[in-house]
Amino acid sequence: MSMMGQLMKPKKTEITDKLRKEINKVVNRYIDQGIAELVPGVLFIDEIHMLDLECFTYLHKALESTIAPIVIFATNRGRCTIRGTEDVVAPHGIPLDLLDRTLIIRTLPYNRDEMAAIVRIRAVTEGISVSDACLSRLADIGNRTTLRYAVQLLTPCAIMARTNGVEQMTADEIDEVAELFFDAKTSAKVLAEHSEKFMQN
Repeated sequence: MSMMGQLMKPKKTEITDKLRKEINKVVNRYIDQGIAELVPGVLFIDEIHMLDLECFTYLHKALESTIAPIVIFATNRGRCTIRGTEDVVAPHGIPLDLLDRTLIIRTLPYNRDEMAAIVRIRAVTEGISVSDACLSRLADIGNRTTLRYAVQLLTPCAIMARTNGVEQMTADEIDEVAELFFDAKTSAKVLAEHSEKFMQN
């Protein structure tokens, strides 16, 4: 790059801790004086169990700030080792001191009707025409396997229906595609039953 180009290039300045503290002071003063109102943002962190101990420490400290956002953690882990440690096992892979400050939302498995509703929404989103009978069949498959597997069958079933020259998928396409593609549970079962036929570490 030429000397002139370097001079004209806009400079990027990193926000230092000192500058951040000064800004926070001004913001806090405005809030105390009633000039400004703090509307907290929302920070969503998925797969929270993937953070290590240092991240959790920083996060814990940041959450003590008066201008901290509302933070939502999501994970599908039960008890597991906290990353960055050798043998510290905690619920959801979150340190107990941070976990103690959270409200845990109670979740329940989807029932068959809820699965059918979710599959219908996904079909509409993807522009796939699905009859009530097919939704019922996919909900049954989701109930037997997983919702994710049932949703993933939508696109191959739609392609199979187009290949067969029909506008809307039928139960035949669903059954055919379900035979072609295993769900995770069936795949694990096949691996366990025929483990001697597969390469081992």
